[in-house]
Amino acid sequence: MSEDKLNGISTFLTVVEAGSFAAAAIRINVTRSAVAKSIAKLEARLGVRLFHRTTRQQTLTDEGGRYYEHCSRLMANLRDMESALHDGRQGLEGRIRVSAPLLFGRRCVAPVLRSLMRAHPRLELEAEFSDMIVDVLADGFDLAIRIGSIADSTSLVARKIGRQQMAIFASPAYLAANGRPSSVADLRQHTGILYGRTPQARIWRVRDVDGSSQEVLLHGRERYDDLQVVADSAVQGGGLAWLPRWLGAPHVAAGELELVMDMDRVLSVDIHAVWPQNKYLPLRTRTLIDALTAEVPILMGE
Repeated sequence: MSEDKLNGISTFLTVVEAGSFAAAAIRINVTRSAVAKSIAKLEARLGVRLFHRTTRQQTLTDEGGRYYEHCSRLMANLRDMESALHDGRQGLEGRIRVSAPLLFGRRCVAPVLRSLMRAHPRLELEAEFSDMIVDVLADGFDLAIRIGSIADSTSLVARKIGRQQMAIFASPAYLAANGRPSSVADLRQHTGILYGRTPQARIWRVRDVDGSSQEVLLHGRERYDDLQVVADSAVQGGGLAWLPRWLGAPHVAAGELELVMDMDRVLSVDIHAVWPQNKYLPLRTRTLIDALTAEVPILMGE
């Protein structure tokens, strides 16, 4: 295939993804007229009309939609092959964009990222630490760390990299005033300090005294999107807090919190790395996933 034909396909893909001839022209730094001529030439060669044209926008015809799906797969395969060849020749280099939960990211992901960056000077990193759930594809992330259950997806791949041990904590003052729960029935009589924005934030998964797994729906007057704030409120007597053991342990050592139910009673949660479904995963991303799998359990103190 000649370079001119490939340029026509590239322009076509840019028009579809940009939404118009004018927007595509800005992206590839040519005139709108040049884009229109390139598309007209491509349509003439194929013998079909790819776009319905109006004065304001261009929408794909049925033939154009099928051609776009085929060409986008073709270009993705070409990019994957170029990345594979480049990785094999150059080793770890290029940019990697990562999303992770705030506190877990600071404690267990950032050290792995920093170690990888020091070992591979041609790598570039952009990391975002937030408890907001990002859209991996739409927001352009190469990798995201998710704690808890993940939804089935045909566009994402997931790999388990560890399990976060959980426990229930409370301050000595709260327990003195309200009693120490020992069963699921007891827990339901207490106030919880809740984490997160979803309804799932109110559900704590524990084993009852008979060994059965139960989901406990707690009443809570306080809800925060930051686990450290949840821990701080528990220290001040706000109620029971369902926290990672690594976060609650220093407060227990300082006498600020007590263990109400440990990991033998509180169910742990899975930690996954998720990334876009592609035929080829760049070496830099694969290396990071392997490093997280090896090092995250150690950083959590397991």
